[in-house]
Amino acid sequence: MAGTITTTPMAENLDALRLMAWLSPGYPVGAYAYSHGLEWAAETGDVRDEASLAAWLADVCAHGALRNDLILAAQAHRAASSRGAETIIAINDLALALAPSRELHLETSQQGRSFLDATLCAWPCEALTGLAEKLPGAVAYPVAVGAAAGAHGMALPPLLAAYGLAFVQNLVSAALRAAPVGQAAGTRVIAALTPRIVRLAEAALDADLDSIGSATFRLDLGSFRHETQYSRIFRS
Repeated sequence: MAGTITTTPMAENLDALRLMAWLSPGYPVGAYAYSHGLEWAAETGDVRDEASLAAWLADVCAHGALRNDLILAAQAHRAASSRGAETIIAINDLALALAPSRELHLETSQQGRSFLDATLCAWPCEALTGLAEKLPGAVAYPVAVGAAAGAHGMALPPLLAAYGLAFVQNLVSAALRAAPVGQAAGTRVIAALTPRIVRLAEAALDADLDSIGSATFRLDLGSFRHETQYSRIFRS
């Protein structure tokens, strides 16, 4: 009995490839330079092996920046889809204000600005150009990604899931450089956190800006202490 072959429309394939390109380590946003406090956590022994890395990242995902980022990206996507330029400004102002330290503010704003500039150069479109004109200064990374995807008419659910995975993958990559964790362990951590990422992405679809909040107090304090850490290779 012959099997059934399912084909995917070219537009969906193009969106998938574009999303992979935007969130790949090679996209010129400088994500490799930031550890989101992980370098300080490794210095103090909070992250010292596979189990502690998995626990640390699980908290960052569920109670920290990732959950907020997904909500912000979803709201920016909707505003861009409806050409809500003024709404984008308000979302971006909130996203930047949420950064609890100078380093974490730099982390999101530098990546956001770089992402928006690179995307305008390589994937220009009228809707994104109009939004970018409203954001001439600092841009939070999740707002830039959400706005770009919305302006290009890309589907929101895969965007949020892919953003979440890229976030975790970048921090695991940082852990390989800053903590005594090997590649096999890092891969297991990513695999273990994938279901959590899916749940967070699904929850962000229906969350509004009033749902934003975090409870990673030790990470926030660590980001301040990282500014004067004696030996460091990351900018956060």
